Amino acid sequence: MKVLVQKYGGSSVATAERIRAVAERVARSRAAATGVVVVVSAMGKTTDELIGLARSVTADPDPRELDLLLSTGETVSATLLAMALREQRCPAISLTAGQAGIRTNRWHSRARITAIHPDRLRRELESGKVAIVTGFQGITDEADITTLGRGGSDTTAVALAIALEAERCEIYTDVAGIYTADPRLEPNARCLPRIAYDEMLELAQQGAKVMHARAVELGQVYNMPILVRSSFNDEPGTLIGQGDAVEIRRRVRGIAQDTDVAKISLAGVIDRPGIAHALFEPLAEAGINVDVIVQTASFEGVTDISFTVSGGDLARAVDIVRPVADDVGASKLDSAADLAKVSIVGTGIQSTPGYAARMFGILAEAGINIDMITTSDIRITCVVPRRDVERAVRALHKGFELDKE
Repeated sequence: MKVLVQKYGGSSVATAERIRAVAERVARSRAAATGVVVVVSAMGKTTDELIGLARSVTADPDPRELDLLLSTGETVSATLLAMALREQRCPAISLTAGQAGIRTNRWHSRARITAIHPDRLRRELESGKVAIVTGFQGITDEADITTLGRGGSDTTAVALAIALEAERCEIYTDVAGIYTADPRLEPNARCLPRIAYDEMLELAQQGAKVMHARAVELGQVYNMPILVRSSFNDEPGTLIGQGDAVEIRRRVRGIAQDTDVAKISLAGVIDRPGIAHALFEPLAEAGINVDVIVQTASFEGVTDISFTVSGGDLARAVDIVRPVADDVGASKLDSAADLAKVSIVGTGIQSTPGYAARMFGILAEAGINIDMITTSDIRITCVVPRRDVERAVRALHKGFELDKE
């Protein structure tokens, strides 16, 4: 059976009117495809509202209970969409992630999918129904509901597409596709017709909000084509897949920014084996992700170490690092919460010299100071003052001529 998996984000199902519009689109897709599975997010800002409600009751919601509460948002969307499809005489059934066979580990609020048993989904599709599945969640072996983390509905959709051997996975959102930069910051940003998995993964990891990084990674591993489109119009969107080596290696493909960046610096650290382990192990145990790390060359047995974390983790990270700083003999501990990252991404970076110098030159001409630098084979990231991030995006977009075909 040919299967198509579609995912609709919160803005796409934010109101009853939008749900009816999605139902019309899904009904058209069912007429053109043998089987259609739809993954839905919670309506609009429902997840944020539920988190706020939980925190109005307790400052520290129990993770299990919070996951169960948050899962109700997607259930509302799924059932309403099933009703809207039936109103259009299109047979449909809503299923929780557990009913759809999505199994996860026990990491509440950040669960990982461990297995998918799609037998129920296949039966519903074979009976001619559209199967609507709650995104962002799964169920443990003990039948506890878990959530996959923010943006997890993308991961649900791609994982189901893989399990069902679908032709492709379509991600519907409120933008026309993947842009060369955030169009809210750069009016001349272009929608790309196609982008390679590794480029999209870098953009997602560096702050682009259109796709969830784990979903892109799954698509790359299993070579599942992902089409990102708007649910508000019929624009063709952006296909994420195996890149055309001739076309994509020409230049930078996109710019990403992340304003949720904070820095912790330790000065005067005695340079001896085990220092990095002593510093970063307790952060890892606390579930705090460390991103950019810079260590200066040792001078007279002393070194400086700086690293970035998310802004939301800064206070907790400082509390963890402070006793470690004393143990390793640091002379000073500083932190800053007013930073951002701006990144250029493109597979051409790995084979052509000069991209780093050009990026640094563009930022210098714009009067933007670089605080830290990190790179990968296809990415260069600069940490800059948060107040300068919009100017940085615009300067880089123009400097690398991303407004041109």
